[in-house]
Amino acid sequence: MDDKVFLNADFSRRVAVDTEKMEWTPSPGGHVLRKRLHLVGRAEAGQVTSLVQYLPDSEFPEHNHPDGEEILVLEGVFSDETGDYPAGSYLLNPEGFSHKPFSREGCLLFVKLRQYPGQDRERIAVQTADQPWRSSVRKGASWKKLYAQEPYTDFSRLEAWDEPASLGRLNFPGGAEILVIRGEFSDEHGHYGQYSWLRVPQGGSITPTSNSYCEVFIKEGGFAYLRAA
Repeated sequence: MDDKVFLNADFSRRVAVDTEKMEWTPSPGGHVLRKRLHLVGRAEAGQVTSLVQYLPDSEFPEHNHPDGEEILVLEGVFSDETGDYPAGSYLLNPEGFSHKPFSREGCLLFVKLRQYPGQDRERIAVQTADQPWRSSVRKGASWKKLYAQEPYTDFSRLEAWDEPASLGRLNFPGGAEILVIRGEFSDEHGHYGQYSWLRVPQGGSITPTSNSYCEVFIKEGGFAYLRAA
């Protein structure tokens, strides 16, 4: 049995990762590579957040998903027995879901595993490119819903920021994870290009200072389901 691993497991601290500077590492799936951003537990059976790359004509062995799985397809086409999911697709596979995923042309995914307990969670499969942007209460921002289901506290969305500096201070009482999907933004702590990942602790905030358009994935309310070191 592999030993427990703790990577970015202190949820009281702000974390920012430039994934472009990370090396890809192999997974048990052969031609499936990954960049791990967060891991608590055994190396192949813990709670984990990663970028995952399927090389062309690669597949992953059949497996189930205790405590669920969340996937955002960033590039290429991801597939399993339920269908083909091109870039922009969002999947929430609930506890107990089983599949044998593959990719014919290759793909890049943002994946969160074992962070969605609950037998009654709905399975979600949407193509965000087909959804219109909704107006936000914040001027210069719009959004697309990905997942929210009562009584669970976690909810995910995409946001588009026309001019990030115009947003002011963004508060996250319950903490948040942010992945830059397109474009870039900056704040007083640094610069975040495409596929940069941030975790803001409970009660934290960000104050963007840049004027470049960007799109981000934001997940809030998920700290309740994370295991600490």
